[in-house]
Amino acid sequence: MATHKSAEKRARQTIRKNKVNTSRKNTVRTSEKSLVKALAAKDAKTLPELLKDFTSQIMKAAQRGIFKKEAASRKIARLSSRVHQTLAK
Repeated sequence: MATHKSAEKRARQTIRKNKVNTSRKNTVRTSEKSLVKALAAKDAKTLPELLKDFTSQIMKAAQRGIFKKEAASRKIARLSSRVHQTLAK
């Protein structure tokens, strides 16, 4: 446990930041799952909107350090190529 005043404050900040980061990560994962479901269902109407939403959310999370930028870019590239292949059919 923290014994100094500054260490106690740092512990409080860490808890608060952890909750926010977990919430943002869950939001990104939920949007990814909905995009993958739409890909499986080949729902051409909602795919572009879901891809745009997912891209926006994951890059915002990457800018804040929740995901690594390279990992976010890789996910976006792989999912967008799948979306474009599905829309081309």
